Amino acid sequence: MSFKRSIAAGLIVFLAICGAISSARAEPFKIVGFGDSLTAGFGLGPDQGFTDRLQAALAAKGHDVTVANAGVSGDTTSGGLARLDWSVPDGTQLVILELGANDMLRGVSPDITKKNLDEMLARLKQRKIAVLLAGMRAAPNLGADYQNAFDAIFPDLAAKYDVALYPFFLDGVAGRPGMQLEDGLHPSPQGVDQIVERILPTVEKAIAAVPGGS
Repeated sequence: MSFKRSIAAGLIVFLAICGAISSARAEPFKIVGFGDSLTAGFGLGPDQGFTDRLQAALAAKGHDVTVANAGVSGDTTSGGLARLDWSVPDGTQLVILELGANDMLRGVSPDITKKNLDEMLARLKQRKIAVLLAGMRAAPNLGADYQNAFDAIFPDLAAKYDVALYPFFLDGVAGRPGMQLEDGLHPSPQGVDQIVERILPTVEKAIAAVPGGS
């Protein structure tokens, strides 16, 4: 009888472990879109923003994911750095870091922008959270020196921290009629779909690079 009890107890423990593993595997992959109005979905309706459309696109490709919206309209890299720790919860597996456009529009020194993004990447690396860095490009009217310094921020930091890089978040949208709202700055619903379509392969590669990523 003692032998049978031992077997039964062992079986119960085994099944419990299997159940725990199965439960852990059932958890969706957690992504946070951390950025400014381009991530927040400024001027768009429900389910039309970047994080909603990206989650839908990933689900259509068979990925079990959640994409949380941690975008704040008007945010700069300084604002992002100040709120990073509480905006990205524990358990996050990938952050899509999209900040810098408002720094550029306000003429903030590229040195400051780079320093803030560098600190954000360092903190996320310390927390063992993967990052996809979404690049931005400076407007030509700011001058060649500013443009060159600003545009170099993103590839430089991606190389330094060995994180995935999507070179220009507004690729295929900036300056294209119908892809932007009337303000000429923010993507329209069609523009968001364009962004999602273009960034999707990079996001999928970033997910696959994370242990346990789908």
